[in-house]
Amino acid sequence: MSGFASYDHYDALGLSDLVRRGEVSAQELVQECIDRIERVNPQVNAVVRTLYDTARARSEQAPEGAFGGVPFLVKDLLQCIPGVPTEMGSRFWKGWTPTGETNLYGRWLATGVIPVGKTATPELGLLPVTEPETNGPTRNPWSLDHTSGGSSGGSAAAVAAGIVPMASGGDGGGSIRIPAACCGLFGHKPSRARNPVGPFASEHWSGFVTEHVISRSVRDSAAMLDATQGRDSTAPYDAAPVAGTFLEATLRGPRPLRVALHCEPVVPAKVHPDCKAAVENSARLCEELGHHVEEVSPGHDAEALGVAFVTVLNGNLAADIREAERIRGRAPRMRDFERITWLTQLGGQGISAGGFVLALRELQAEARRLVRVYQDFDVVLTPTLGRPPLRIGELEPKGGDAALQQVVSGLGLKRALAIPQVIRRSARDVFGFACFTQVANFTGWPAMSVPLFWNADGLPIGTMFLGRPEQEPLLFALAAQLERASPWAQRRPPFHAGIGK
Repeated sequence: MSGFASYDHYDALGLSDLVRRGEVSAQELVQECIDRIERVNPQVNAVVRTLYDTARARSEQAPEGAFGGVPFLVKDLLQCIPGVPTEMGSRFWKGWTPTGETNLYGRWLATGVIPVGKTATPELGLLPVTEPETNGPTRNPWSLDHTSGGSSGGSAAAVAAGIVPMASGGDGGGSIRIPAACCGLFGHKPSRARNPVGPFASEHWSGFVTEHVISRSVRDSAAMLDATQGRDSTAPYDAAPVAGTFLEATLRGPRPLRVALHCEPVVPAKVHPDCKAAVENSARLCEELGHHVEEVSPGHDAEALGVAFVTVLNGNLAADIREAERIRGRAPRMRDFERITWLTQLGGQGISAGGFVLALRELQAEARRLVRVYQDFDVVLTPTLGRPPLRIGELEPKGGDAALQQVVSGLGLKRALAIPQVIRRSARDVFGFACFTQVANFTGWPAMSVPLFWNADGLPIGTMFLGRPEQEPLLFALAAQLERASPWAQRRPPFHAGIGK
């Protein structure tokens, strides 16, 4: 088959419409996607497992659903595909093959998408860059020397490189919005429990994680959330229903909004001038569109929130690895994991039950306080990240830090916990890059990264809009308005599968 040369001219809804009208076949789209993986993945390293045979078989069936016949990629982390390994960027999970299917994956299939492969993630989704030892670094199509972000970095790189118009992602501390910002894409994190988590879990990372997609167009993200949202029968709670559809929200401009603007990180960090410039650019655009933008100070206690967030993350990672021991049927060893993962779970083992709950309560108290802080505003505008996309390897510890981590990793729990600055130093480096996104995770509010600015080096710099609780329709309406005013979907990075087509 020859594929489909006009693949890049359409978003996912556009491709599905062509299939529905008989102007292109699902087989042609799948073959075009496969050709593109083969063409660019050796350099970008976004796809870690291919599903070509099953994709070709699915493409032979009559495609139905909003995205019938559209190639799709699934992040290799939480979603289970029966008979397909889920390895989560980890040596410990190598070869683990689930027999059951996660509810969200089933809802994706019901939209008619055709999974063609699985995408790279850092080990267990821990870091905001995608550089696992198991697969090597995923590179940014805007500059192969820079990160695509994390933890959904494989999905973002694949979309940016033109392999698929949309791919799955998960967001526990910014992992949809961070790679979207790094790769010049739209990344929407829905409200807590908007999408299903079950049937094998009730929540991930104390409810901080929400899964959805990364896309080029706003309407693809909205239409996919329309198709996948809704109560999960196995969940302990769910998001309140909304009036109308998210796709309908993209078709109407929002009323004039009150926008709270600030560049104060929620965790300790210094914000790069490029990230501030991106926010100023977005603020000007919002004002041109008739919105009122007002600078505010949220008054975050960044040090305390940083400690609380790391405490909850460490505790959850320790629990994840203990649960993995039961599932895999063998005890985890230090050599089964990357050094930072092992250190993080050691830190988690050392947290008391009371200390963990207290940290969670501190974050919940901040969420309640922010309801009052932002009560007179519709959305909050901040940078997505504290720095432009990092260079590959920039978060790797070096010199004395690397030596200290290596020594502490092998000391065992009690002696390792005598050197808590090791984890604090690692958190400092991570927070220096990703210092705004966490607020949407511990509050459970919806948020989005919008690609409206590129710096002098030609790298995308995202800006984040934080919505009020369960107000995704307003975010989608605003995002679509921004997209119409400052289009980004047809911008191609220097490294793109469609170049020359």
